[in-house]
Amino acid sequence: MHTGTEGEKEIQRQQGTSKRASKFYNSQMKNELSAKMKALIERQEMFFIATADAQGNCDCSPRFGQQGFIKILDNTTLAYPEYLGNGVFASLGNILENPHIGIVFVDFFDSTVGLHVNGSANSYKDFEIPKMYQEQISGFSKEIQVPIEQWVLVSIDEAYIHCSKHVPKLEKKDKTIHWGTDSKKEKAVDFFETAE
Repeated sequence: MHTGTEGEKEIQRQQGTSKRASKFYNSQMKNELSAKMKALIERQEMFFIATADAQGNCDCSPRFGQQGFIKILDNTTLAYPEYLGNGVFASLGNILENPHIGIVFVDFFDSTVGLHVNGSANSYKDFEIPKMYQEQISGFSKEIQVPIEQWVLVSIDEAYIHCSKHVPKLEKKDKTIHWGTDSKKEKAVDFFETAE
């Protein structure tokens, strides 16, 4: 169970929060998903992943899909599909060099609670998926109507709450989603390149 990195402990000493942090580690940090954590994950249409390469250069990227597109394989394993993107593969490239991954889910529309999941990740083409998960992933792939580049499997080390006090509550609006398109217009790829 996570009890704080050396950096965390040093800042806690400086700020006088060691006792408070220790209480958080003991009460909030889990090494597997609870039923409530699973329910929050299953409602999500977006989440954020943080990865870093072998030198520690970081990347944070959102992932989007239809509700429940990130799959719970068991209490300590998640899987999500990588759809067609810009062809750079920044996140997958980082995972190839450094398997550590952080995932943040935020329930903007209901509880405004967030969930941090940290662990290690590997990416697989369909035919490379470990045998113990092949049947589950194959079933998920059939449900998803978008071309899948690879599946990312995440082995969970820790899961813990992101409290709701600063999270805004948002209202969902209708938008036609063009899943899997490579249309420049629908992707708005020139957004930052147009003259002001």
